[in-house]
Amino acid sequence: MLDRNGPLRGLRVVEMAGLGPAPFCAMMLADMGAEVVRIARPNQKPLFGLEQKHNLYDRSRRSLTLDLRDPKGLAQAKTLITKAEVLIEGFRPGVMERLGLGPNDVTPENPKLVYGRMTGWGQDGPLRDRAGHDLNYMAISGALWSIGPEGAPPPPPQNIIADLAGGGMMLLTGVLAATLNARTTGTGQVVDACMSDGAALMMALQYGLNAGGAWDDSKRGGNVLNGGAAYYRCYATADAGYVALGPIEPQFFATLLEHLGLTDDSRFAKQYDPDAQDEMQSALEHLFASKVRSEWEAILTQVDACFAPVLSMTEAPDHPHNIARGTFVETDGVVQPAPVPRFVGTPSDAPTHGDAGKIAFDEVMKRWN
Repeated sequence: MLDRNGPLRGLRVVEMAGLGPAPFCAMMLADMGAEVVRIARPNQKPLFGLEQKHNLYDRSRRSLTLDLRDPKGLAQAKTLITKAEVLIEGFRPGVMERLGLGPNDVTPENPKLVYGRMTGWGQDGPLRDRAGHDLNYMAISGALWSIGPEGAPPPPPQNIIADLAGGGMMLLTGVLAATLNARTTGTGQVVDACMSDGAALMMALQYGLNAGGAWDDSKRGGNVLNGGAAYYRCYATADAGYVALGPIEPQFFATLLEHLGLTDDSRFAKQYDPDAQDEMQSALEHLFASKVRSEWEAILTQVDACFAPVLSMTEAPDHPHNIARGTFVETDGVVQPAPVPRFVGTPSDAPTHGDAGKIAFDEVMKRWN
């Protein structure tokens, strides 16, 4: 096992190896000190054919290979689950039940078990059995519609909104809440985390703005937070770089104008006027294109203008703020984000890479008995 420090040290977790949000949740638990054993299938391959050490969702824990179609492997998996406080699985609805590892199969022997389930569409509903990915789950939540400019298809925003924010983080929150409740009451429960639900929750602010008349749902890319405001968007610089502006509040907008030499420019007199945005945007596009990104950093980084350079993944680890914060760490030559959040009293260890090693069933049992 991996002895790891953190606020969850001693929490025993069984993870059924999978893709995306469930491994991300297990990674977060392991980052915070939980003892996570990943049950992998025989000959299971890393995502995208990567070397295992580059599959960072699998970091900081060890894996146990079990053939769940074999009675012995299935019995060992069930034994481990009876010793755990938390189970994480990300299969389609019914898969664990068909294996004989569903909630009704394992909770009689472990009534305190928190059974964390991660799916795209949920455990019920007309789409429950359909295949999908992050982009699909976002599509029915209202989130995807709200991204990108009018007159063009919504762009895929990587796998962040539904897969991770609406999926893995929601599962993590639910598992931790249910574990706290189980430790208090002695009774576990099933946590039904669903990416389409979670993507919708990520839009709570926008749904409130829409209901209150402060958001125009008919206009893609036409609202404050999705490109409709000249003061809340990205601009190209002379060296083909980009900068990000976000001075929504008038005092920050005034600071930006001051340092851009635009305080007395009548085009910027009415910050929130919808009819003024196109002219402001055109002026800012021309202005930011007149200098390279580093020049704008020198002008705007040290003032409250809500400014930041848009960094690539190659550049981000070398940014002075990220260096000072230790935002990135390097493990066995792999640069990766450090565990977050930070804990003052029970700090987390630095992560291992995605190949923390194999573990035998007997080795787990020696520790968990």
